Amino acid sequence: MTAPLAEQSAEHLPRPTRLSEVKGWFFTADQLLFDWFLAHQQDRAEPGDLLELGAYMGKSAIFLGARLRPEERFTVCDLFDSPAEDASNSKEMRKSYATLTRRAFEANYLAFHDELPTIVQGLSSLVSDHVDEGSVRFAHIDASHLYEHVHGDILAVRKLLTAHGIVVMDDYRAEHCPGVAAATWQAVTNEGLRPVCITGTKFYGTWGDPEPLQEALLEWIASRGDIWHEVQYVNGAPLVRLSAKGAEEPGHPASRHTSAARTVRRSAAQSPGASAARPAVRRPAPARGAVRRVARDVLPPIVTRALVRARKRARKR
Repeated sequence: MTAPLAEQSAEHLPRPTRLSEVKGWFFTADQLLFDWFLAHQQDRAEPGDLLELGAYMGKSAIFLGARLRPEERFTVCDLFDSPAEDASNSKEMRKSYATLTRRAFEANYLAFHDELPTIVQGLSSLVSDHVDEGSVRFAHIDASHLYEHVHGDILAVRKLLTAHGIVVMDDYRAEHCPGVAAATWQAVTNEGLRPVCITGTKFYGTWGDPEPLQEALLEWIASRGDIWHEVQYVNGAPLVRLSAKGAEEPGHPASRHTSAARTVRRSAAQSPGASAARPAVRRPAPARGAVRRVARDVLPPIVTRALVRARKRARKR
């Protein structure tokens, strides 16, 4: 019998060979935006570390870790196997994350990276004890869905962010997480949080000036041509709304457990001459009887009758 997940070592847990094999919800639009915001900050040499509150199985953490600069620190805070201190939070943990363990997170993360991030195992309210104020340039909040906890996470992250830092709120509009929506928009109306953009699952905001970010973001969207967007106004301020269905995803971190054979096959398939080397496949033309049956099925009856009469006259000749 297999040992419970919590008792297995990281070495014996399944090893993902691509990011899509890691459990979690991290869609194309948000991968593109994470990548864009981090690259935009790097292009402007903006200093700061990375922070994630709530890691689940590590999907977004793996993505963030690949964008970490050598001099930066990446901190991940999650309860993992620790019990929550209040009954409502414990109930949510049992319902939503019954299989979540720190070992599973570490196994997934180490499948893509040589070193783990700094891990704070406990309530997200503890993160301020481990991260310096004004030291974070990008923070992803995806911990508790309960209003009082999310509200506290937002206030804590506000102190931890740099002047131009970005905060991302997950599940800001999900029907099963009304507390997240309430805390997010309350921060906009009461705490000075300024929206930059939104996707179907995440809210992106800053306590700095959002207009230069929005201008640069819109230029980037226009240059790609595969991202739908619109600009709405909330309380007189612009808000970019976007969707990336069918858009090309950014480069994912490569798994350390991808087999050599799979790598060779993928490289061969992606090589410039790969398509030219394949013989052309000739599809047989449909039989005349099949064409006639299709014509009979799809053409109007008056046209079908005319074709039948014409065919009979041709046979008599």
